[in-house]
Amino acid sequence: MQNQTRIVIENVLPQLDCGTNPIKRIVNQKVNVTAAVFSDGHDIIECCVKFKHENDKKWQEVRMVPQDNDEWSAAFKVEKQGFYSYFVEGWVDYALNWQHGTERKIQDNQHVKSELLEGAEYVQSVMKLATDSEKDYLEKAATYFTNESDYDQAIQVATSAELHQIFKKYPIRFIENKSSQLKVYVDRKKALFSTWYEFFPRSASQEERKHGTFKDCEKLLPRVATMGFDTLYFPPIHPIGEVNRKGKNNATNAKPGDVGSPWGIGSYHGGHKSTHPELGTIEDFKSLAKKAKELGIEVAMDYALQAAPDHPYVKDFPQWFKWRPDGTVQYAENPPKKYQDIQPIYFESSDWKNLWKELLEVALFWIEECDIKIFRVDNPHTKPFFFWGWLISEIKKKHPDVLFLAEAFTRPKIMNELAKQGFTQSYTYFTWRNSKSELTEYVTELTQSEQKEFYRPNFWPNTPDINPFALQNGNESIHLQKYFLAATLSSSVGIYGPVFEYQISTPLAPGKEEYLDSEKYEYFKWDWDKQNKITNLITRINSIRKEQSSLQQTNNIVFCDTTHEQVMAYYKFDDDKQNQTLMIINLDAYNTSQATVKLPKELLDKSPIKITDLITGNQYIWDKEWNFVELSPELPFHLFKIEA
Repeated sequence: MQNQTRIVIENVLPQLDCGTNPIKRIVNQKVNVTAAVFSDGHDIIECCVKFKHENDKKWQEVRMVPQDNDEWSAAFKVEKQGFYSYFVEGWVDYALNWQHGTERKIQDNQHVKSELLEGAEYVQSVMKLATDSEKDYLEKAATYFTNESDYDQAIQVATSAELHQIFKKYPIRFIENKSSQLKVYVDRKKALFSTWYEFFPRSASQEERKHGTFKDCEKLLPRVATMGFDTLYFPPIHPIGEVNRKGKNNATNAKPGDVGSPWGIGSYHGGHKSTHPELGTIEDFKSLAKKAKELGIEVAMDYALQAAPDHPYVKDFPQWFKWRPDGTVQYAENPPKKYQDIQPIYFESSDWKNLWKELLEVALFWIEECDIKIFRVDNPHTKPFFFWGWLISEIKKKHPDVLFLAEAFTRPKIMNELAKQGFTQSYTYFTWRNSKSELTEYVTELTQSEQKEFYRPNFWPNTPDINPFALQNGNESIHLQKYFLAATLSSSVGIYGPVFEYQISTPLAPGKEEYLDSEKYEYFKWDWDKQNKITNLITRINSIRKEQSSLQQTNNIVFCDTTHEQVMAYYKFDDDKQNQTLMIINLDAYNTSQATVKLPKELLDKSPIKITDLITGNQYIWDKEWNFVELSPELPFHLFKIEA
């Protein structure tokens, strides 16, 4: 292909899969763009990043700055939600070329009369773009360049920084080249920074042996708000199937009075657009969501695309399920787990377009009827990737504030693909990362690899499905460790609330990461007035997270060397480095650990530094590269705010 351009543009970053998928940011974050831009010969080249929001007509431009080895960089800020496009443009800059060449000749004591006449032409070219004050300067420059009697003045102007800046400001572009357009999707701040609390609404009652209601949940909202949680997540609130209902501890046969798993959705009471009658009406749920919002809490719903055998879909839309030759539907399985109370939706149905439409309408129903803006999506990795890409994009067109958390504990590439398809946040492997080396390696992968551009981690120490070995029969210290790590390593964190707070972690059986007497199959009466050390420290940590912007993002992190394998330290900072924190934790839940911690270079250059422990209020001056710490299991961490 014939193309006169002399500019080569390579390796534009950030981008995902050659631009197939957008990178992600939140409002007012920067996109730092780098590229290799070069040309043949020795001409002066320039390049820029052009960007615009999907609703803007004109492109904005920021010039790139040269780095080493023909690498260039620039940054632009995204100020609105939605899609931005961006690309790199490069060109041979004739005016700057002229100035550079003329300056070298002058330094060589050459007479540059002809070059000055050429310069007058470039001055005239930018005159029409210049401001009034710039025009005055340029008119004088043109006069000097064309009058031989002003030669000495002319060469001063020709080599001046002021003329250089005007030429930079109004480039004379020749034989330009452009990279392909790339996209960034911009969400609201909560996409990056959120604090989740989960409980089962049927366990919200203050009375023994009484099923909780949405009205009971309303009474608990002040407690959730006081603890500093901004997102209240409920497992499914829909009618629970009665056919093949599960009994306590996942028993195959339910006994009279067993309430079943809320993930077995649908009965004669209704399906995905209905509420479980014992919880209350849709109006009750709407009232709950409204009162939560008044306290700064958003209610997150579970979006679980599956059906109990007696869900209305099974009768009304049998084509949406895969029927076996004996006239039954294969229930859901994840060997060795069996879910007899759940029938998977058949996404390969010939009626798939109507199926997709209905599932979209389910989400839109709760968004538009109850003002729900957050969904935790159950097992999204068992549904087609491109279904999610379509559904999320369709919802975002009308409701850009809606966020989606992917509950997918599966293979890395599958989890990554869900994030690329539009999931706002994702569950992670944090639940199973416990040692210093495991945590450092995993967080480094999340924050320093390509994942940082699209994968927003949400760290959960536990969930109703996962009673991790690290917490099983664990003491208070291990629970404090896990929450501190989750809340300070990641900007989004969540806990399966009362179970975590009250250290309930007895396993179903040895070697099983499941709870004995799991709340998934029954309801409990919790002592919601109970306060303990875990509750109080969670409250304090959540408050600190809201105060310290360095903890409201995940990617700006540096791990620090320590002299003890059980002592871990890491430094975090916001994008402008106006807020900086240093976290140090003892990972030994049973013994006091002593160590010295090496300050990262960013802090050592500012030494001495004043640090304040935001948990205890104690203050210290650190003026050395290595500094002593001692941490006991009773309070196994420091959370320092740094003041240079």
